[in-house]
Amino acid sequence: MDDMDFERILRRSLAKGGDFAEIYVEHRLGTSIVCESGTVEKYLATDESGVSIRVVRGDQCAFACTNDASAIDELADTVARAVGSGEFSRDFSLLRRTVGSVVRMQVDPRGVDPVLKLSRVREADSAARGMDPAVVQVRVMYADGMKRVIVANSLGFVAQDRRDSIIFVVQGIASDGSVMETGYEPVGGCRGFELLDETPPEEIARRAVGRALTMLRARRSPAGVMPVVLSSEAGGTMIHEAIGHGLEADLAGEGLSVYSGKLGQEVASKAITVIDDGTIEGVRGSMGCDDEGNPTCRTVLVEGGVLKGYMTDLVTSRKYGLPLTGNARRESYRHRPIPRMTNTMIAPGTLDPQEIVRLVHRGLFVKKMGGGQVNTVTGDFVFNVAEGYLIENGQIAEPVRGATLIGNGPRILSSIDKVACDLGFGIGTCGKDGQGVPVADAQPTLLIPEITVGGEIRDA
Repeated sequence: MDDMDFERILRRSLAKGGDFAEIYVEHRLGTSIVCESGTVEKYLATDESGVSIRVVRGDQCAFACTNDASAIDELADTVARAVGSGEFSRDFSLLRRTVGSVVRMQVDPRGVDPVLKLSRVREADSAARGMDPAVVQVRVMYADGMKRVIVANSLGFVAQDRRDSIIFVVQGIASDGSVMETGYEPVGGCRGFELLDETPPEEIARRAVGRALTMLRARRSPAGVMPVVLSSEAGGTMIHEAIGHGLEADLAGEGLSVYSGKLGQEVASKAITVIDDGTIEGVRGSMGCDDEGNPTCRTVLVEGGVLKGYMTDLVTSRKYGLPLTGNARRESYRHRPIPRMTNTMIAPGTLDPQEIVRLVHRGLFVKKMGGGQVNTVTGDFVFNVAEGYLIENGQIAEPVRGATLIGNGPRILSSIDKVACDLGFGIGTCGKDGQGVPVADAQPTLLIPEITVGGEIRDA
């Protein structure tokens, strides 16, 4: 598909009129392995190519895709007819746009013996199952991939980006017969196979299963309104869910966000600065260009508590008169691009993390966040705590399990005035509109002065 005549196909796509046309070409190579409690359930090698064409006319969008390169002319005719009748009056020619690499790789996984990949998976599985008799289930997942994309459009450019990635995940379940707890630990990024030398699979297994065992033997978390310290190790689940999605321009522009129409207004405390940055080398959510071929950016969304911007793609940038931020993302050539986060974070402050803990007489220390839900319209959220500890007299004390954090994004962010100088990243796959894309999120250690903690309610 690399040798297709992009200019000819774009003109054919615009033959019936249209404001904009785009061709997206994708080629994926990769390996995925799943091992379940000592048994390799899946070893899959993929090699897939495909192309999509999109034509935009006003608020209309026509989109079609195929994995058959010989059908490209038919595809162009299909989207041309879908936008109505007329003519495209503006001429264009394509210039190649330079795209920088965000991949940090020493050992290309494609050159690694499949036997070694399997060996690393088995090492993690064996280490996890051997930690304690209470471990009842272990799941190890490995995946590597190379994705090369080419984007050409009627704005007059063609861009090409290569995206290499690796991810290694261990999930362990521990049970005492009446209680069951799960530990989960992912490691990955735009990296090479050397990542598994820097963070050995056995260590990933120990972290995951160790978390499950700690929570299994912990008492139930107390419930009530209390101060909570979120560790930098917790990952940025809260920032991703409580504010990140609400700052994607499609949701904000449609009035489906609590942050809609609030540019220039205070939406958090002066201690809070929120950034989305798709340019960080080696991090899971980074790209050389977005899925419309635009350069990824370091976008300051909230600065000193004031809302400065939203994350946009081409359609929302034009529709709402917002700057183009390089946040157009799609799961594959089968999907249209929409505004999505890349690597989203709360910027570090100046305080020592231990100093923040010492400020709390009695509260909860969250070492690792779990999943959760957020209503982007109201900002209300509920998050699970995967690993938590009591804070007593300014010291981290015994572990507690089963805690949840219940609150409202803008209110919580407006209350935070203690932010540490550290920064910890979490990684994952973000779902939206039926599409999943790789992301990272990060935060420093910070203090929420008062939040509702769900847990065990005891009689007075």
